[in-house]
Amino acid sequence: MGKISVVGIGTGNLDEMTPKARKAIESAEVVAGYNTYIKLIEKILVGKKIIGRAMMQEVERSQLAIQEALSGRNVAVISSGDAGVYGMAGLVLEMILNLPEENRPQFEIIAGVSAVNAAAAILGAPLMHDFAIISLSDLMTSWELIKRRVSSAAQSDFVIALYNPKSKRRTTQLAEVQKILLEFRDKNTPVGIVTNAGREGESKTISTLENFIQEEVNMFSLVIIGNSQTFVKDNFMITPRGYDL
Repeated sequence: MGKISVVGIGTGNLDEMTPKARKAIESAEVVAGYNTYIKLIEKILVGKKIIGRAMMQEVERSQLAIQEALSGRNVAVISSGDAGVYGMAGLVLEMILNLPEENRPQFEIIAGVSAVNAAAAILGAPLMHDFAIISLSDLMTSWELIKRRVSSAAQSDFVIALYNPKSKRRTTQLAEVQKILLEFRDKNTPVGIVTNAGREGESKTISTLENFIQEEVNMFSLVIIGNSQTFVKDNFMITPRGYDL
C-alpha cells in the first residue's frame, strides 16, 4: 500500500514553501493537482508522473491519486496556499475514509502558507485580532448563505478576508458585499487588496470600504476588510491587538 500526502504549496514561490511540503513533493512518485498549480512548481517535478486537471475536476484527480496510492506509489496531491483552507484535504480525506479501513493508503495532510497569511504580510498586520474568512464563490455554496455570513461577520466586527472575490462570471457580488458591510462599518474602513501574492505580478492596493470596488480585483486577488479599529499608516494596514504603547 502506498501513501498520499495532501500538500499546501503556499503561494507557489518555492522560497516560501515549507521544508516539509517541499520534501513531500520531491519524494513523491506521482503528483496530482490543478494545472495552474502544477506549473508553479514544475521545477521540482522532473521525472514524476503528473496527474494534472482543469478546474472543477477535483473529484476525478483525487480518485486517480488514490488509485495510484493503492497500487503502492507515493503520491502528493497539491493545493495552493494551505491544503485545509479551501483546498484538497477535505475531499481526499473523505474519499479515503469511505474505503474499508484495511484498504486505505497511508494519509498525511501537510500545512502550507494560506493566501490570507501571505496577503496579510504584504499589507502589514491586518489580522492581529479576530477575523473571518469567507469565499465569495457560489459554485458549492448558495449566494444567500454567503451574504448571511458576510452580514454576521460584519455585525461582529471581525476583520474579514474574502477569497475568490471576483471572476469573469461573477461581476456583481463584490458590490453586494460592499453594500452589506456599509450597513455596519464606516465608509473609511481600510480595505487591502493583494493580487498574485508571492508570485510574478504581485500587487498591493490599500483603499477604503467606500471605494475598493473601483480597484482592480480578480480571482487571483485576496481582499482584507478591516474592523472598526483597523488603521493605515505609511501604506500599511494595522489592526491593533490592544497593547499599551
